[in-house]
Amino acid sequence: MRAAWVLLLAMWAGCTSTPDNQVVDAGNLRLVAGDRTDLPLPGLTPGWQTAFDRGDAVFDRAFLEGDGLGPLYIRSACAACHAGDGRGPGLVEKMAQVEADGVTPVPGQPLLPMGHTVRNQRSAGASHGITAPDGVKVSVRVGPAVFGRGYMEAVADNAILEEEARQAARSDGISGRVNRVTYASQAGRDRGFGLHMPGDANLIGRFGLKARVVNLEDFAADALQGDMGITSPLRPTETPNPDGLLDDALPGLDVDLATVEDLADYTRLLRIPARAAPPPGGPELFEQTLCAACHVPSLRTRVDHVVPQLANVEAPIYSDLLLHDMGSLLADGLTDGSAGPSEWRTAPLMGLRHFRTYLHDGRARTVKDAVEHHHGPGSEANQSVELFRALTTQQQDLLVLFVEQL
Repeated sequence: MRAAWVLLLAMWAGCTSTPDNQVVDAGNLRLVAGDRTDLPLPGLTPGWQTAFDRGDAVFDRAFLEGDGLGPLYIRSACAACHAGDGRGPGLVEKMAQVEADGVTPVPGQPLLPMGHTVRNQRSAGASHGITAPDGVKVSVRVGPAVFGRGYMEAVADNAILEEEARQAARSDGISGRVNRVTYASQAGRDRGFGLHMPGDANLIGRFGLKARVVNLEDFAADALQGDMGITSPLRPTETPNPDGLLDDALPGLDVDLATVEDLADYTRLLRIPARAAPPPGGPELFEQTLCAACHVPSLRTRVDHVVPQLANVEAPIYSDLLLHDMGSLLADGLTDGSAGPSEWRTAPLMGLRHFRTYLHDGRARTVKDAVEHHHGPGSEANQSVELFRALTTQQQDLLVLFVEQL
């Protein structure tokens, strides 16, 4: 997305000037002036810049019924869930049929024959949406930020596996693990980002709140199909719907493979918003309270990555890309790949200063609140929260400030 909306929001907020990194609130949106979230990696070749620009247009595009929108959908544009390439304001409602404990999935999920996602919007002759029936657990997932995703994809597999091994040797209850997933899309083209065949198993998942998606082409095709009902060569079938519709107002595939690749390249080539220098003592407290055990400040990327800016560098994502058991209070009753109901991939903290809510469902309104929500029965983060609680008020404020400036 381009920066025109930034100027408009500044005007709405009554600002005649916005010094670099000044925070301005405008309703439910947060503007960090001079701190853009939609910029490409610096120094792109003309070819990569062109791909970024094409993908930018797809990301902003509002699909219409004649473009293949639906027959069931959640939003009509990527930007509707990821405004300014950031987090939200769009969200997805997920459903799970659970046992009396409120966590354990019921085998076979008989109340949910159309899947786990609420889809209320209809087009192309659909007369019924998918809503939550009585007796199911409903949870919210806020759309994640998309900037910096190229760094996450570029992290070397062995860097993730080495982190998994290090954590397995810990004695403090923190032990993340890879979500081993099966490739759900059709084969694309080998452009150097991983070519997988349908059914390929034991792959390292890294995208999605439970790390169920392998690479950004798959991520883009999955979002087009699942959120907008837009089919592509990677995801050629419409999602199940109560009317049994097998197509929409645009017969056949709705977009071609190049469109999916452009969308993937746009997210792949977005830079991480530049950070200010951390407050003195903040990184040390982040380590001391074990926050950095899961929110690993950086992981090394592949040496042979085809985008030079992403090759053999430290990716400052503040995540280990591993699943962690966060306990029953954060469980949603859903499984994704090998991820269980209470397991979540460590959320990347890069660009967190642009967020207005925290955790997968936005239940935390402050960083301190998010820290407290990490504590609960069965959570791997209990000791970390207790260490945070043991800090002085000044130290807590300093640690929170450090995280808020990421």
